[in-house]
Amino acid sequence: MTSRKLRIGTRGSPLALAQTAIVKGLLEGASQGVEFEVVPVRTRGDAVPPERRGESDGKGVFTKDIEAMLLEGSLDLAVHSMKDLSVDLDGGLTIAAAPPRGDPRDALVSAGDRRLGALPTGATIGTSSVRRKAQLLNMRRDLRLVDLHGNVETRVRKMTELGIHGVVLAAAGLDRLSIGTKAAERFPTDQLVPAAGQGALAVETLRKNDEVIRLVSKISDAKTMAATECEREFARAVGADCDVPVGAFAAYNGRSVTLTGVIASPDGTDVIRRGATSTEMAGLGARLGKEMLELGGSKLLAGGARRV
Repeated sequence: MTSRKLRIGTRGSPLALAQTAIVKGLLEGASQGVEFEVVPVRTRGDAVPPERRGESDGKGVFTKDIEAMLLEGSLDLAVHSMKDLSVDLDGGLTIAAAPPRGDPRDALVSAGDRRLGALPTGATIGTSSVRRKAQLLNMRRDLRLVDLHGNVETRVRKMTELGIHGVVLAAAGLDRLSIGTKAAERFPTDQLVPAAGQGALAVETLRKNDEVIRLVSKISDAKTMAATECEREFARAVGADCDVPVGAFAAYNGRSVTLTGVIASPDGTDVIRRGATSTEMAGLGARLGKEMLELGGSKLLAGGARRV
């Protein structure tokens, strides 16, 4: 690796910057004579007012501008939340590394630090995710779910300002912002199935940039890469690269992987949840996805939804 400076693209939110600092620190520890510059990028998603983000066009609203800068050469690599990346990348791009995964679970932050089961009848929960909404309603039909947008800290603050009972967010985001203790409950992954790639970070770069790929691959965790690719394969198989109530989580122990998938109706009345275990990682996500579509998932997804 030459001594030139490498530019790391990221969104400018507090969480995105915290995640990029993790990756930058790992890269600095894995290399010598290489300088890394963090380049915050204001994406189209950041330019949209939080209350209108449900109108935005899928996951790419927070990543496409950064990916365009990679393709034009104004960035050398980029750091994303894995769950925000399209399952079908531009052919010129690749996920070169995934550091060890954070907590993949969804977490409840609540008034009075109460668990979901202890909240009153008709409790109001804030989340903009149809995946979370569907599974929460399947757990408790009485819940009143309201859209809540903005950065992690903003949503936690709005809980108090709006007088709602709780908000559900990604546990890893709370942990990376050093506010993980605010979580009253972290839901088991087979109860509230996470979004594909949740809790993992993706380091993206040009597929042809062998020099950067060699450096970045030093910080990659094979277990995380394998598990998240299995989840993304499931999402790809069911067509979940848009805003639909679909989740996937792969638990990989080094010998075999157990993949749990969920497809739900937006109102949570119908939920298809299945698991599959195999020592062969390749194709597992596609097989489970096909099986669940045939079990009725296609019908559930035909209704459409917003905001994974």
